[in-house]
Amino acid sequence: MKASDFDYTLPDELIAQTPLTDRSASRLLVVDPAGGSLVDSHFARLGEYLATGDLLVFNDTRVFPARMFGRKSTGGRVEVLVERIVDPVTVQAHLRSSKAPKTGARLLLEDVVECEMTGRHDDLFVLRLTSHDDWLTQLEQHGHMPLPPYITRADVADDRERYQTVYARETGAVAAPTAGLHFDQALLDRLQQQGINTARVTLHVGAGTFQPLRVEDVSAHVMHAERARVSAAVCEQIEQTRNNGGRVIAVGTTVVRSLEAAARGGRLEPFEDETRLFIKPGFEFHVVDAMLTNFHLPKSTLLMLVSAFAGRDLILRAYAHAVEQRYRFFSYGDAMLIRNRGDIS
Repeated sequence: MKASDFDYTLPDELIAQTPLTDRSASRLLVVDPAGGSLVDSHFARLGEYLATGDLLVFNDTRVFPARMFGRKSTGGRVEVLVERIVDPVTVQAHLRSSKAPKTGARLLLEDVVECEMTGRHDDLFVLRLTSHDDWLTQLEQHGHMPLPPYITRADVADDRERYQTVYARETGAVAAPTAGLHFDQALLDRLQQQGINTARVTLHVGAGTFQPLRVEDVSAHVMHAERARVSAAVCEQIEQTRNNGGRVIAVGTTVVRSLEAAARGGRLEPFEDETRLFIKPGFEFHVVDAMLTNFHLPKSTLLMLVSAFAGRDLILRAYAHAVEQRYRFFSYGDAMLIRNRGDIS
C-alpha cells in the first residue's frame, strides 16, 4: 500500500480559511458504502439520516491557545507550539527558528513569558517556566489559537470560539476535533428531542495530525501518540445501544481511534492511555457503525482511516464529487456522513 494511492487534486481556493457564520450551515455529503451512493445535503438536516436509539459519540477535548511567538536570548526569532503540558511549569513543544536552541537556552515569548529549554523528548523540546508558575494560565492569557498550517491567515479573536466545539470541556488539544465544529446547541437539542443519544470520549488531538507521511510505503509509517480516554459508562452506553438495535456513530476520526483503540482486544473495555493506532485499509473495526467526518488532506493518515471504513475507491470518488461540487475542505470546511461500514473488501 502506497501513500500515492490516497492522493487527489484539490484547488487551493476550496481550502476553507474562515468558518461559516452559522456552525450548522455547512454542507453534508452523505456516503452509503452499501449502495455506493453520494447525496448532497446540509448539516442542519443531519437528523434525517439518524434513527431513534442511535448513539452519537463526541470527543470533548478542548483546544488551548498553544502557539506563542518570541525570541531567543541570542536575539533570533522563535515560534513555539506546545504539544503537551507535562506539569504546571513544564511543557513539550515544537519549535521553529533559524537554528534550534541548545539545552539551557532562554526564550522570551510574547514579551512576557520567560522559559528555559531543558532538553528534548523525541522531536519535541522540553520548556520550563522561569518567570511564572503555570503554563496553562500564560497560554490562555498570551497564546494564539493553533490554526492548522493550511489556514494561511493569522488567528483572530473569533477563533477562540469557532476553532472549538460547543461541548468542549477537557483542556489538552492543540487541534480541534473538526467534525464536531458543525454542531450548535440548537441542533444538539433537536437531535435529543428526536431520541438520538449522546456519549463523550476524550482524545487530546496533537499537532501530528497534520504531519504528512514521509514514506511512500504506508506500512513503514509510525503514528504520533495521542492520549485517549473511554470510560466504563461509555462502554455501557455502547453495549446498550447495540442491544437495542441502534448504531454507534463516531463524530470524527478522533472518536473512531479512541473507540477502536479501546477494543483492540476484540472487546470494548474502559481505556485511558496513549494510542498510536494507525487505521488503514484492511483494519478490522469492532465498535463504530457510522461516522461523521470532515474532508482530509491528500495522502494523510486520516484519509486512509475513512478509506478503511468506507472503501478507498468510494472515498476517492466522493472526494472528486466534492471538488466538482465546490465543497469547502479541511478544518473550517464541510462535512461527510458515512452511513454504514458496508461490506468492504
